[in-house]
Amino acid sequence: MREIVLDTNVFVSALRSGGGASRQVLRRVLQGHVVPLFGNALWQEYEDLLGRDVWTPATTAQERSQVLAALAQAGRWVHVYFGWRPNLGDEGDNHLIELAVAGGAQAVVTHNVRDLRRGELAWPHLRILTPAQYLEELP
Repeated sequence: MREIVLDTNVFVSALRSGGGASRQVLRRVLQGHVVPLFGNALWQEYEDLLGRDVWTPATTAQERSQVLAALAQAGRWVHVYFGWRPNLGDEGDNHLIELAVAGGAQAVVTHNVRDLRRGELAWPHLRILTPAQYLEELP
């Protein structure tokens, strides 16, 4: 089973639009084809998103909460015991790499590829991919 770190920007994109690569990745997760990894920092970011003003009328607050609950059931909780810092230019993104390394993820799926690839440290086994790239490279 493939394990990934699903950045919150992919979650938002998937729920704001009726289709697209982000929606396909989320669908694969919810169907059990992919296991998302969660840690404290990422989960807090997901929960914070539910109250932010980033949503379109495509989904209701209740639907978003239900999808997040289903995402939690599909995922695996990972304890991150070591922080690889400083690594990325944006300190707020380091938790994604740390979670992926701690959980042995095959990829971080994000719309913020450029910033996540610019780290001082490198993990050759870890792919940083957009949702479209993920669907093409790791079907």
